[in-house]
Amino acid sequence: MTPAINLLRKHSVSHQIHRYEHDHDAPSYGLEAAEKLGLDVQQVFKTLVVSLDTKQLAVAVLPVSERLNMKQVAKALNGKKAEMADPLWVQKSTGYVLGGVSPLGQKKRLPTVIDLSAKDLKEMYVSAGRRGLEISLAPDVLHALTHACFAHITGKE
Repeated sequence: MTPAINLLRKHSVSHQIHRYEHDHDAPSYGLEAAEKLGLDVQQVFKTLVVSLDTKQLAVAVLPVSERLNMKQVAKALNGKKAEMADPLWVQKSTGYVLGGVSPLGQKKRLPTVIDLSAKDLKEMYVSAGRRGLEISLAPDVLHALTHACFAHITGKE
């Protein structure tokens, strides 16, 4: 099991694990998960790690069909600017490889923001910490376990 799944089990929270055959040539791992699991793309969320101008890494969780708005994510995390984090830093701080980063069970808990669209969902899907493995859970469970805030973080800049 992955650290994300272990964390959910440790806290005895309701969740389900979903497996699918990952294609290494898929252009978008998140969209691949939605397609292979037969899910609405607004229910499947990707986990992106950004570097803030405060020199801190942070996590953004947003629908796989959306683009991250760097100004909005920086604002939500009390920064002025944000950019995608260096992949080596991402792996070192989270313990996960790109395309398999989960917002749960990271080596070092990073400040986290979840797109506001998740609040309207009964269930959302996030990476379980490995490509081809997703977790479904209630948005409030993810919010509580990551100590995240909800904010609008998608759209054009």
